[in-house]
Amino acid sequence: MLATAYVMRVRISWFGKHTLFRPPWGWFLRKLGGIPVDRRSPQSLVTQLAEKFRTSDSLILAVPPEGTRSKVDVWKSGFYHIAAESGVPIGLGYLDYRKRLCGLGMFVAPTGSVSEDMNKIRSFYRDIRGKYPELECEPRLREETSEVPLRSRA
Repeated sequence: MLATAYVMRVRISWFGKHTLFRPPWGWFLRKLGGIPVDRRSPQSLVTQLAEKFRTSDSLILAVPPEGTRSKVDVWKSGFYHIAAESGVPIGLGYLDYRKRLCGLGMFVAPTGSVSEDMNKIRSFYRDIRGKYPELECEPRLREETSEVPLRSRA
């Protein structure tokens, strides 16, 4: 991810578990665009990051996909809620191991209809294969089953 951003001359930011940012390497990870997060409070994290987008002149946040270490049934939805709450588009990046390609594809501006937006995302990723295809799952958020309005999150 960082190598792709470097080649594309794009400065990206990314989340990392807050404990990674302790000495001696914390300063270096921040210099590489790392943002320490405490995952014990996901709702306040969405609010904090949405505010960071609203107050930053320029911010590109990279969120790694689910299923990189173990099989999952649904994707975590933080990326979607951060984008929706801050009014920024979701850029669809990829590392296609089968084709040996990486890059940034289309952008999806959240409309508030989770299923509609995720259909666009599913369509984009349909033919892209990760390093471990057996760990892949269809891009789907738990919210799609109930279509709970975004503002009802507490």
